[in-house]
Amino acid sequence: MSKVMIIGANGGTAKILIQRLLDETDDDLILFLRNAQRLNQYQDNSRVTLVDGNVLDTAALAAAMASADLVYSNVGGTDLGAQTKGILTAMHQTAQHRLLFISALGAHHEVPGKFGEWNEQAIAAFLPGFREAARLLTASDVDYTEIRPAWLTDQAEVDYETTNLVEDFKGTEVSRASVADFAFKVLNDPTQYQRASVGLNKPNTAGDRPSWL
Repeated sequence: MSKVMIIGANGGTAKILIQRLLDETDDDLILFLRNAQRLNQYQDNSRVTLVDGNVLDTAALAAAMASADLVYSNVGGTDLGAQTKGILTAMHQTAQHRLLFISALGAHHEVPGKFGEWNEQAIAAFLPGFREAARLLTASDVDYTEIRPAWLTDQAEVDYETTNLVEDFKGTEVSRASVADFAFKVLNDPTQYQRASVGLNKPNTAGDRPSWL
């Protein structure tokens, strides 16, 4: 049994992961998010600690993190670099070393062809944050797994393949359930994918852009 801290716990992928951890493991969970009442369905669950906080408040983040065994980050936004600095600082302050971190395709300029060109434009406001986060993770001494999903869908399916940083990114889309499944497996065996960056996509979805756009 582990205690898993989930930062940004109201995210779509995070909520799938939370339910799987509660249903399929004996792990205890620390759910850290702004406006924690959004997850009030867990307030009476003895395995869940709800923490209302801002990831940029490093002292509050570290206080909530101190008892965790594993840390999963589902935060995002144009200030992702600053948020990542806060997470890494809190991890150092609390002697935490294992981090799963949701990033995005394009964080390492790894998406080829017309889809890569389209993606650069489509998420142009967010890519600097993803790339700063990637640089911070690489420069840290944390045992991170950076997860770079393709464009996310809400399909109720688990169907994905992985790529590493020496391979071009494949595919254009992947379900949140698939990303949660990958994270679930790594949390259950955190010796996997240490100091690694992993791309996730649904097989056979190559194209110039996701199918619904």
